[in-house]
Amino acid sequence: MIDEIIQDAEVRMKKSVESLHTELAKIRTGRAHPSILDHVMVNYYGTPTPIKQVANVVVEDSRTLAVTPWEKDLVGAVEKAIMTADLGLNPASAGTVIRVPMPALTEERRRDLVKVVKAEGEGAKVAVRNIRRDANGDFKDLLKEKEISEDEARKAEDNIQKVTDRYIAEIDAVIAAKDKEMMAV
Repeated sequence: MIDEIIQDAEVRMKKSVESLHTELAKIRTGRAHPSILDHVMVNYYGTPTPIKQVANVVVEDSRTLAVTPWEKDLVGAVEKAIMTADLGLNPASAGTVIRVPMPALTEERRRDLVKVVKAEGEGAKVAVRNIRRDANGDFKDLLKEKEISEDEARKAEDNIQKVTDRYIAEIDAVIAAKDKEMMAV
């Protein structure tokens, strides 16, 4: 019973860390990466559609993305969608290929992005702590129902704290790596 609660908490904490990785991938570092355009929606025959479903997005070089719509009619719509996505990008179309140059980040913008990274990390830590709180609540419920002893409850709380500490340290490492990446010129 206790092991199941701890395993469930650990799975949920792992998902929180994976979610953090996903959110941090959206924060651009000045290098071209196809995931930057993941949330861009293109008006495809009146329906908002993710850009990946209407075009091929590849890295042309370290500072340029190449977007190739599958239909020639969509070049203008894709270009407009990238411009209006509020990413600070200025696409330029050359026939059927849209090139999206990545502007270099200013020092001030880098510091702002570091703040965003730290806020995302803090959100992930809060999620992990909430999972710990839920698990501790489950242990207290088991104790009230006399399904486990006080010693077992205390030991289980110590174990869940160790798991929590491990995931908090992992989140701190992810944030530190992203901070270093953001401040590298």
